Amino acid sequence: MTHFDFQAPAELYLGSDWQTAAAQGPRTFRTAAQALRFALEEAAPVSLKGASLTLGNKRYTSDEMNWLYRSPDYPFARKKTQRHRPMRVQPAARQVASHG
Repeated sequence: MTHFDFQAPAELYLGSDWQTAAAQGPRTFRTAAQALRFALEEAAPVSLKGASLTLGNKRYTSDEMNWLYRSPDYPFARKKTQRHRPMRVQPAARQVASHG
């Protein structure tokens, strides 16, 4: 991907598909970096399915947004992913077979 200006103003479209995202209209951000942070750290994961980021005449897909967020050039610290402890599964109660 060519040079990306993380400081440029950006419009973020979110939705479960592109039609929904377009119908809801864009959220405007002062910088593309802020838009990426909101999309990938705050927005509901389902809303990224139809997401796009617009800077001027260029539109970036959700896959490209993810790549940009993980880029070494991304200017903010990334949100730490929370590791969930595995659930402890309670053993199923044994049924005592009655004989007779």
